[in-house]
Amino acid sequence: MSSYGGSAPEPAPAPAPQTKSPSPAEAPSKKKRVGVKMTDKQKGDLTKHMEKQKKAGMSGTELKSHRMKMMGRMRKGMTIQKAHKDIMK
Repeated sequence: MSSYGGSAPEPAPAPAPQTKSPSPAEAPSKKKRVGVKMTDKQKGDLTKHMEKQKKAGMSGTELKSHRMKMMGRMRKGMTIQKAHKDIMK
């Protein structure tokens, strides 16, 4: 006999809709970052700084790591000198 005939089984109840608002404890850690772009002057200064570091003997992976750290600090408003000093301490 086929199972197509007869009464259909009742569908499972729909799950309760989840709320999108995080709990108060999670809210501060889930802040959206505001993208701050570097100016052309900052980019040029960073390029010169990285050339100096390359000539000083930093490896490729060290250069990449150093550049990322420098960019993060410069976006926060630090100068090349302050950012480099902060990273190297």
